[in-house]
Amino acid sequence: MAETREEWIKKRAYALWEEEGYPTGRDSIHWEQARHEREALEGSAAVSNGKETRPKAKRAATATKGATTGAKTNGVVTPAPKRSASRKTAS
Repeated sequence: MAETREEWIKKRAYALWEEEGYPTGRDSIHWEQARHEREALEGSAAVSNGKETRPKAKRAATATKGATTGAKTNGVVTPAPKRSASRKTAS
């Protein structure tokens, strides 16, 4: 049976705790680090599969950021207009 996301995070947080020498009071830090590592793994798996796994809200937020750097339409990113390199100076 495949390991669930929660089980993976639990095991990784425990491993982090062991690696640090069993400190007390750092359980939430280990849990968050494990959660971030899992999210990074899930993100890299999505890229290798060619699938988008981010929640719709994050995709929408990312798409709106493109308005200043380039427009994103139907998954195609068009480059932002280039600015002129020469500037006129006042004499």
